[in-house]
Amino acid sequence: MDLHTQDAILKAIEQHGKANIIVLLGSPSPESAAIAAETVVNGDPTYAGPLAGVQLGLAVFHILEDQVRDAVDPHVYEEQVGIMETVLDTAGIVAELAKVRAQHGGREP
Repeated sequence: MDLHTQDAILKAIEQHGKANIIVLLGSPSPESAAIAAETVVNGDPTYAGPLAGVQLGLAVFHILEDQVRDAVDPHVYEEQVGIMETVLDTAGIVAELAKVRAQHGGREP
């Protein structure tokens, strides 16, 4: 997660409060999804960005998770995301997000 995105998340929290923020990821690999999820739940693990050491505990999901897909209009989802399900490691991404949420007490769907 780049520094600009981390800063934007902090600003959104200041404006709307943590309870009103859900992070939706589109990371292409299990590893990148885990790092991004870790960043918004437990703080930037690289200690390089605005979220270094900042435990936000935000709810975080990936666009490929079933509960997200089920919440989106099926036609829009297929048009915008459908191909990703066939080329990315969906099971690996979902498993990594569940693991981060479990390890750090993040909200499960």
